[in-house]
Amino acid sequence: MTNTPGITVTGASGRMGQMLVRGITAHPSATLVGCVERPGHAWIGQDVGLCMGGAALGVKVTDDPLEAFAISQAVIDFTAPAATVAFAALAAQARAVHVVGTTGLEPAHHAKLDLAAHHAVIIQAGNMSLGVNLLTRLTQKVAAALDEDWDIEIIEQHHRMKVDAPSGTALMLGHAAATGRGIDFDQAKVSGRDGITGARHRGDIGFSAIRGGDIIGEHDVLFAADGERIILRHLATDRTIFVRGAIKAALWGQSQKPGRYDMMDVLGI
Repeated sequence: MTNTPGITVTGASGRMGQMLVRGITAHPSATLVGCVERPGHAWIGQDVGLCMGGAALGVKVTDDPLEAFAISQAVIDFTAPAATVAFAALAAQARAVHVVGTTGLEPAHHAKLDLAAHHAVIIQAGNMSLGVNLLTRLTQKVAAALDEDWDIEIIEQHHRMKVDAPSGTALMLGHAAATGRGIDFDQAKVSGRDGITGARHRGDIGFSAIRGGDIIGEHDVLFAADGERIILRHLATDRTIFVRGAIKAALWGQSQKPGRYDMMDVLGI
């Protein structure tokens, strides 16, 4: 037995799921206690370690999230918006910390997360890495220092298999820029330019999404004025940065009261 917090991983067979399993089992202050997959998945009922091609870990994959959450102090969830909303209700029922790295969440999804957060800790961020969260804070500060003579464009690059655009990180950066400038993000956001669009509107926050190869994640925040540009950049070269951040969030959440938090809270920046 161990007194370290028990963590369940949802979507355990996915790329991030498997990396989380490895990260938790190697972590000195966390214990893997559950792995969840969708009903009918080939891994159901099997030891997750053997399924991943390694040694048995003593944790079988289940399609019953509530069963897994009931023995967990935290749930780490990098799945899909609809699944995340369902998991949030069950994690709240189990009073487990719910760490959400899922992207593509819309206002309706956030509203349901808000409801679940009345009963449990929810830590949700478009990106779990320290570097991106520092970039987010820098973006807010630079936007606050520059007026609308400086156009803001956010350029993000990801692998060919990513299904949502702009990325959750890009949107996080856009929100930070809007906050710094004191404007409404939804009114300023412009993405998917095509055809005869006319001149750029003053105050817009533009987005460009690139998809190709195995790019893990690259984000540029461009501030462009007449005669000069400022570019803030973050390059991710290893997905373990997200694993480290998610585990850190799961452990940090153990001492918090129910509510919505993000990685800025976890990192204290």
